[in-house]
Amino acid sequence: MTPQSFTTIRDLLRYAVTRFNTAGLFFGHGSSNALDEAAYLILHTLKLPLDKIEPFFDARLLPYEIDAVLQVIERRSTDRVPAAYITNEAWLGDYRFYVDQRVIVPRSFIAELIPDHFSPWLQDPEAVSNILELCTGSGCLPIMLADAFPQAHVDTADISADALAVARRNVDDYELQDRITLIESDLYSKVPAKKYDLIVTNPPYVNSDSMGKLPPEYLREPHIALAGGDDGMDLVRKIVAGARQRLTANGVLVVEIGNERAFAEAAFPDLEMTWVSTSAGDDMVFLLTADQLP
Repeated sequence: MTPQSFTTIRDLLRYAVTRFNTAGLFFGHGSSNALDEAAYLILHTLKLPLDKIEPFFDARLLPYEIDAVLQVIERRSTDRVPAAYITNEAWLGDYRFYVDQRVIVPRSFIAELIPDHFSPWLQDPEAVSNILELCTGSGCLPIMLADAFPQAHVDTADISADALAVARRNVDDYELQDRITLIESDLYSKVPAKKYDLIVTNPPYVNSDSMGKLPPEYLREPHIALAGGDDGMDLVRKIVAGARQRLTANGVLVVEIGNERAFAEAAFPDLEMTWVSTSAGDDMVFLLTADQLP
């Protein structure tokens, strides 16, 4: 196909969906199917509203616009680059974040729980003054936490200086520099010695067997942000082990572990973990109160 074969957005959308499906792309970075992802990439490339493709279906495009869209379609189809890295943006709910290949593409189920302030386990959200977020990546969760808990200061840590540079850009974009402190730290190692009302983390948790089966799109992401050791629980064990001394008496620990519930329960057979419901079910996020921690 040549650029001369296309005249409208409708033409490009049909072509993109066919290319994506033929290539067998994996959709797990914001879109769940070829049509939604094709529409998003086309609208973003043409600088059109992301939620209004219908009025533009039959708009005739200029040659340079067609060429720009075709380049994006080929990059997604041939190179298997996640859409978020092509557009340098990712969305969690109504929040937009800058992303690039220095960080994992944001997709945390914890984001669904933040607006409800982890009720009923966090007894008094208005009294929350200190929050710790570990393995921050792009900084998406601490930004959402700072927004949901306006009285709180958020410390957020990551071992990767590259990831923290991306997080810094997002924190600055949301003008939260005074309320979020970024810390280059291997989990708790350089975190201030103070008590937190809430600790939240979406750490690397993919077990070694699953790492070998990831689709090409996930392999574009930083390995360090995904791999969690043989059973996926290497970092989770350290986070749980250090949480009690970092939490206030009524503090809460919230941990996302994706599809690794069986490994998590095997790793912590003596803990009464509460599995919190999300849009993906009851297997993705567990919660422990301070008095339940060892």
